[in-house]
Amino acid sequence: MTATLPDHVRTILFNRVPEVTVAFWVIKILSTTSGETAADYLNSTLGLGLAITSWIMTGLLVIALIAQFATKRYTSGIYWAVVVLISVVGTLLTDTMTDSFGVPLWLSTVAFSALLAVTFGIWFARERTLSIHTIFTRRRETFYWVAILFTFALGTAAGDLITEGFGLGYLFGTLLFAGLIGVIAIARFTFRVNVVFCFWAAYVLTRPATSR
Repeated sequence: MTATLPDHVRTILFNRVPEVTVAFWVIKILSTTSGETAADYLNSTLGLGLAITSWIMTGLLVIALIAQFATKRYTSGIYWAVVVLISVVGTLLTDTMTDSFGVPLWLSTVAFSALLAVTFGIWFARERTLSIHTIFTRRRETFYWVAILFTFALGTAAGDLITEGFGLGYLFGTLLFAGLIGVIAIARFTFRVNVVFCFWAAYVLTRPATSR
């Protein structure tokens, strides 16, 4: 009879995502900006257009996710490849809604906020936790990646709404969202606000804070 490992032991052995450290956030920001640059290169510089770029990036993301789900534990190269590609697809999702279908940015922001909230609601209802330190099952990891996709789409929509929709410009947008990230950091380390809330709030905000 196979013994069931305690959660803390399974987490140490099989957690499929990296620990959240300063290095995590640095790599996350670099991954986001490099992914956006690659998408812009395909879309504008090479002239492939939004639709073809979206299909290419979505295909690459599917391949990367298959590789990620095939691994037995956290593998840095595969994990960050998924982050880069999902950041691009999330951004392109918002851009497609705005440019191709004329969806207002305020509506995209509300819609992706709602989708993210629903994802968290279902995730918690099924798993009884939203902890990012216990992603050791395929189902939890599925919720994790769906949430990340919506954070990038939401961050893009909110950032574009502030900088373009309200006409406040990219400098103001960068300073605003960077300031909000600072508020989240203070809330976490000074007032001990819930770590899960702070993580996901910061994850959303780092996307518009690095847009241009």
